Amino acid sequence: MKRSRPRNQRVSKPKQRRQQHLLDVNVRSRSAAQHRNRKVLVFVSKFVLVIALATGVCLGARAGLRRFFFDNPDYRLTNIEFETDGTLPRDRALEVTDVHEGENIFHVDLAQVHDKLQELPQVDDVQVVRKLPNEIDIRVTERKPIAWITSEKSIADPFTSDAAFLVDARGVLMKEKKLLPEYLGLPLITGCTSETLAAGKIVESSEARAALELLRMSTRSFMQTRFQIREIDVSKGYCLHVTDKNRTQVTFAFENLETQLQRLEQFLIYSDDTKQELATVNLLVQRNIPVTFGKPAVDVINETIVPNEQPRVMKALPPDAPKFGTFSATKLHATASASPSPKMSIKRALPVEKGKKNTNGE
Repeated sequence: MKRSRPRNQRVSKPKQRRQQHLLDVNVRSRSAAQHRNRKVLVFVSKFVLVIALATGVCLGARAGLRRFFFDNPDYRLTNIEFETDGTLPRDRALEVTDVHEGENIFHVDLAQVHDKLQELPQVDDVQVVRKLPNEIDIRVTERKPIAWITSEKSIADPFTSDAAFLVDARGVLMKEKKLLPEYLGLPLITGCTSETLAAGKIVESSEARAALELLRMSTRSFMQTRFQIREIDVSKGYCLHVTDKNRTQVTFAFENLETQLQRLEQFLIYSDDTKQELATVNLLVQRNIPVTFGKPAVDVINETIVPNEQPRVMKALPPDAPKFGTFSATKLHATASASPSPKMSIKRALPVEKGKKNTNGE
């Protein structure tokens, strides 16, 4: 009679179970490695395929661009339009940007052209436009100089001086090769010794900045016609010594220029109403401003003429005649006839009072 096994009893022995477990682990690891290898192979295949496609597209695009654009004679640069509102020569601009006619229009780097022109001291703004198929337009806005500036105390002619520079409203120094006639009438800022002046540099000293600000403020309505600045001396370091077209000398402080110009405007109106010439004004003080008036030009001219003074009349007399004596015409005729020399007698001018006649009845 067979004995019945317990219902939950294992059939295999522990040793068999260990061997079976090892076999299962080996099978699962090999299966996982194969699955992982297949994933890696698929990923590499896809990556290589994408790289190949991208390379093919890039090569095809480059070949197409080169054929239809870069090597296309229709896009050869044949026209360079250059326009400026100043004195910058066209040849100088093309030399700086290295742009030449005949090259492909797509080979021109517009950003590089813009940056190279912007580096020129006299250039304020640049616009570069590419117009297909064969044209490039360059528009240059140059800086407008408002004055001359120099470190010297005085200068006779800024046109011919190497120490004089043109300066715009922003304080940028310029040294242009071609000087326009209107530059000669610009105001002159002298005595700027606190910094080194060089083309392309921006002035930073307080006195030079104050002088430029004064020039900007003075170009207003009444002040523009009545007070035209000719020279600003900043050498003192604490004030601006200004001379206008009428030789009026005005001393300004660096600060509160607007208020000082308003006070000066009142003095100018007063001098016009009283028909006096304003000579000097010291605006450094706020109260009891020192002011001197000069004589009008008409009064100066009138003072040179002495009233009731009779002009002296000059008469021609022989050189041997006495200065204030009588002279006989008969004696002069005998002397002339007895002289063997064919030369004419030399006469000199002697003063004779107006209204009197000499003994000759002349």
